[in-house]
Amino acid sequence: MPKPAVLLSQKLNKFIEEALADDYDLLDLPEEGVNALGARAADIRAVIAFGGFSAEQMDALPNLEIITCPGVGYDGIDTDHAASRGIFITHTPNVLNDEVADTAVALLLNTVRQFYFAEKWVRDGRWERDGAFELSPFTLKGRKVGLYGLGRIGEEIAARLEPFKVEISYHTRSPKKGVAYAYHPTLASLAEAVDTLICIVPKTDETHKTINADILKALGPNGILINVGRGWTVDEDDLIAALEAGTLGGAGLDVFYDEPHVPEKLLTFDTVSVLPHVASASVATRRAMAQLVADNLKSWFAEGRPVTPVPETPFTPKV
Repeated sequence: MPKPAVLLSQKLNKFIEEALADDYDLLDLPEEGVNALGARAADIRAVIAFGGFSAEQMDALPNLEIITCPGVGYDGIDTDHAASRGIFITHTPNVLNDEVADTAVALLLNTVRQFYFAEKWVRDGRWERDGAFELSPFTLKGRKVGLYGLGRIGEEIAARLEPFKVEISYHTRSPKKGVAYAYHPTLASLAEAVDTLICIVPKTDETHKTINADILKALGPNGILINVGRGWTVDEDDLIAALEAGTLGGAGLDVFYDEPHVPEKLLTFDTVSVLPHVASASVATRRAMAQLVADNLKSWFAEGRPVTPVPETPFTPKV
């Protein structure tokens, strides 16, 4: 029996190919797009979608059964069209929760204490030449931290912050059962109540540039913004203006609006920490993500049901 044909939209996780090589016929997406697959388009039964997969791409693959996203966010995949076609969508939740939560806390510590710049001071020989590094303008002690989003990763971030003795509150669309943290029904009320905002919401129409000038101003001149969710959520022009005006103290950012482009102005602030979207980028976590992709495909082709289907997505299964 021939191996199922699987299309790789990009090569962003080398461990995926290792996990799938023995059991599947792997094809790379041509630079010219799916239409350049020719007769092989009809062979494709599964797609590994890095970043997204459109309705047009799906329709170019007449026998496509499943799209698996090697990550938590699947916002680039046209889920409604997939549902209309009877195409299952999966993602890889949970396996990256700890890594992303660790990164969020590290970004927060790095931003308030300027550890990157302090290390650079040593590496550039300035400690010996120029003396002690300047005092950090902020501290984590006594902060009021607001979580914009309290899903699996948000809960892990909150759990890590509890030993730091900070006050924790959150905003989601509705209160979460069994959560002791203070709930705010709007992002605006959360921002007014805290001085540190950690963003961990997905990319949706409702989250587009919701962190704007008003929200940033509410955090105050000692306020800190941390974003490990999606760059889509932050109005970067407003963020730069707030930092320039001193109405916001600093920011720690792992994600940006137009990746990999980072506004040059953001790199001029000593109170801004930046990372190249690496929150889940460890060998262990990427291996776990690749294995879950493989598990989803194995379960689908063996039993007709994946391990981690995307929740709350309309779907009419094939019969």
